[in-house]
Amino acid sequence: MKVTICAVGRLRKGPELDLISDYLDRFSKAGRAQGLGPASIVEVEDKRNLGIDAEAALLERALPGGAVLITLDERGDLVSSPEFATKLGLWRDSARDLAFVIGGADGIAPALRARADWSLSFGRMVWPHMLVRVMLAEQLYRAGQILAGTPYHRA
Repeated sequence: MKVTICAVGRLRKGPELDLISDYLDRFSKAGRAQGLGPASIVEVEDKRNLGIDAEAALLERALPGGAVLITLDERGDLVSSPEFATKLGLWRDSARDLAFVIGGADGIAPALRARADWSLSFGRMVWPHMLVRVMLAEQLYRAGQILAGTPYHRA
């Protein structure tokens, strides 16, 4: 099951990019035996600042065909790491690829949000897109470890 993170904005070199790369690499390597991964990031950028509808059009073009669409949104479902792992396992077992969408500063256009198969929240607070990417990458790795039964997740 291939995982694609489609995000508005470009990350430059720095600690966030290092963390994201590390967790996605771990997820892809460890997940192979579980039928998870590889994971990749597709970045889009609205260089003319036309707003969330223009960002949504760019995101739509970046989405892999037939993938389960998951938006990261403050209005989404709050779930525990084991619950997230269970969802990931169910999607893996139905042999569907996943596409996670992270919007820009103004969020995700309502029409794209309405298309989502699921909406996930990392809490009621708003997070910068670079930190959301880090948290998502870590949670993907954690979910893979939970599904594999390793001691990484100690709850």
